[in-house]
Amino acid sequence: MIKRIQHWFETRAFGVCEWWGKKLGINSTTIRMYFIYLSFFTFGSPVIIYFIMAFILEHKNFFKPFKSKRKSVWDL
Repeated sequence: MIKRIQHWFETRAFGVCEWWGKKLGINSTTIRMYFIYLSFFTFGSPVIIYFIMAFILEHKNFFKPFKSKRKSVWDL
């Protein structure tokens, strides 16, 4: 049971920190630690931001603009 919970957290909940780590070139553990410290100092408001980022990351295909297949006006 504990392994299933740990697996869920590693694949779902920490995906935001891992994504930011890949984008910024920083270790995801460092980002998690700063997120935890920031949550303690600001009374948990980054948790709401984290959930919003997790939702957007999970459904990012709905938030990306649709790219047109045509490159210019003259391509039919």
